[in-house]
Amino acid sequence: MSASDYPSRRDFIKITGLAAGAASLAVQPTAQAADSSHPNRDPKAVLARLLEGNKRFVSGQSTRPGRTPADFAADDQGQAPLAIIVGCADSRVSPELVFDQASGELFVVRVAGNVVSGTGALVKGSIEFAVAELGARLIMVLGHSKCGAVKAAIEHIDKNDSLPGSIGGLVDLIKPAVIAAKGRPGDKLNNVIKANVERCVSRLKGLDPILSKLVDKNELLVVGATYELGTGVVEVIE
Repeated sequence: MSASDYPSRRDFIKITGLAAGAASLAVQPTAQAADSSHPNRDPKAVLARLLEGNKRFVSGQSTRPGRTPADFAADDQGQAPLAIIVGCADSRVSPELVFDQASGELFVVRVAGNVVSGTGALVKGSIEFAVAELGARLIMVLGHSKCGAVKAAIEHIDKNDSLPGSIGGLVDLIKPAVIAAKGRPGDKLNNVIKANVERCVSRLKGLDPILSKLVDKNELLVVGATYELGTGVVEVIE
């Protein structure tokens, strides 16, 4: 599947009828939402699109090398992101670049350690908004190699010490993944990074009342993946 199989961002907005007046969009937020049944929003097709974009990124053939204000003009009338990326706030991980996607195609929620459980309305509400109001039907929880937040959770669960400020609270949210990965063969840090992603995926799949219902009806796909900093490769966790 290649980038040419999909309409341009400007064409996509025309297809989904998002070129409505800005005033009407402000009054009726649901008017922003694209038709989630549109073939170009099928979650499996969107996932394939992201992975194709990652292949371009890895091979140095990205199609989004530079952006100017004109590149963002098509998004002025509203947004219709194709996917939600729940990623780490790490400065080395930029989903739009990693997946070679244009402005407006990804709804990105970033927090250190890409955690979901225990984050309250800020993270979970943002994800639910993108599903319920904007029509996104693919959620990817994206962990990455050498994650500092996960490393801290491993170190401090072993030392049983405390961290200053709210850092300790953040690390505490990742500690269950350290326990879940115990006994797995291979590199401990990589195992915990993967376990943390798996826990986040499981939480989102069961998140009532919005996400769980769509997952049960096979209308929403929630997947986990990891990004390797050294190579740029994204690998989906089966």
